[in-house]
Amino acid sequence: FSFSVFNRKTGEPPLINGWIPYLGKALIFRKDAFKFLLDQQKKLGDIFTVHIAGRYITFIMDPFQYVYVIRNSKQLEFHEFADKMASKTFDYPALSNGKFPDLKENLHRIYQYLQGKPLDIISDHMMKNLQDIFEWKCSQATDWETEKMYKFCCSVMFEASFVTLYGRVPAADGHKVISEIRDKFIKFDASFPYLAANIPIELLGATKKVRKELIHHFLLQNMTKWLGGSKVVQARQDIFEKYELLGDYDKAAHHFAFLWASVGNTIPATFWAMYYLLRHPEALAAVRDEIDHLLQSTGQKRGPTYNIHLTREQLDNLVYLESALNESLRMCSSSMNIRISQEDFVLKLEGNQEVGLRKGDWIALYPQILHMDPEVYEDPKEYKFDRYIENGKKKTTFYKAGRKLKYFLMPFGSGISMCPGRFLAMNEMKMFLFLLLAHFDVELVENKAVRLDNSRMGLGILLPDVDIAFRYKLRS
Repeated sequence: FSFSVFNRKTGEPPLINGWIPYLGKALIFRKDAFKFLLDQQKKLGDIFTVHIAGRYITFIMDPFQYVYVIRNSKQLEFHEFADKMASKTFDYPALSNGKFPDLKENLHRIYQYLQGKPLDIISDHMMKNLQDIFEWKCSQATDWETEKMYKFCCSVMFEASFVTLYGRVPAADGHKVISEIRDKFIKFDASFPYLAANIPIELLGATKKVRKELIHHFLLQNMTKWLGGSKVVQARQDIFEKYELLGDYDKAAHHFAFLWASVGNTIPATFWAMYYLLRHPEALAAVRDEIDHLLQSTGQKRGPTYNIHLTREQLDNLVYLESALNESLRMCSSSMNIRISQEDFVLKLEGNQEVGLRKGDWIALYPQILHMDPEVYEDPKEYKFDRYIENGKKKTTFYKAGRKLKYFLMPFGSGISMCPGRFLAMNEMKMFLFLLLAHFDVELVENKAVRLDNSRMGLGILLPDVDIAFRYKLRS
């Protein structure tokens, strides 16, 4: 009754329709997308279409077929979908509405500031800002200090990222101004999954008011007061100035959206990396050992008054730190990679398989299924901090059914929808963990399990369902 294959043309995958008009399988999918997709895969194989809230989404479950979807960026588009969702969520006019010729391309070009040499510069600033915040924390932690872990990660990462990107707030108490912005940000972020699901902001309590207040912080008259912002934000400002039809509020909304993109996923990802390290003493010891060894070999001293400097190469060579971070990303990321068919066409897959797509159909990859595949990752529910290391070096070969996988870890999306800030995000999280473990003894105070909160399934890094207390003091 709820399962239907009506009106399917030849070559179209089986359709799971659901029996509620319009909603289709939206409620079941929202409750636990991971379980729902696995169940359908068992029944119908690796390719099937699900009717979710008025959309027809074809899921490709076989990771060997990912490359065919990623490669077809002409027929399978992503940017227009992302633009529509972002303009609604962050309240700026869609880039694709014709009033702003080349704005999308111009903004895209700026991502060069997050790679290569410019990435080293912005990473150095981030490292310095993180050290300032940790130093400030050190000055307060004469003995054990107890804090909630998510709150701690949020306060450190938000402030360091904010100052690195937008500059210092010269007010007498810059910390206070940034914490006010952060508190509003957390409120807005709590509504993000609903906004992404297309629920009108008017139905989300104070969210509309909070969003407006946040956007006002980024009006030009406020941003010009901030000192020492990044090249990437400056370049974005310069571009916006060229578009007369872009109002002051719209420009500010773009800046706010960029802030969300910079911290919305790195904060929870930093939390999980720290949480898993503290839950696994052998992982903590191995990573700390690697950090101490690097400091010794480069003749750097640890302690609040010393400035630690890390080159990109040194950061890259911390294989245990990177593996532990990748392992927590494998376990907590749940992003859906979406493409939209631009025309009626037949997607050709490996093994002479073909998928008939109609214009406007969605195609989705759901990498969490791959991340939790016991054939690729033995005991996938277990945290193994050295999973991405082989013979002391980075491990990049993973297999399924005896074949090497091209894609095995996809926390940052894929192909044209790959996160442009991924290199900076990885650096920031590594630097946070590096400084935390170099300066402090850290341990959990509560012995409770923290689980993934599934309300962001398909949208990025999942948040924890509860916060957990930990304590820290200066290492002797």
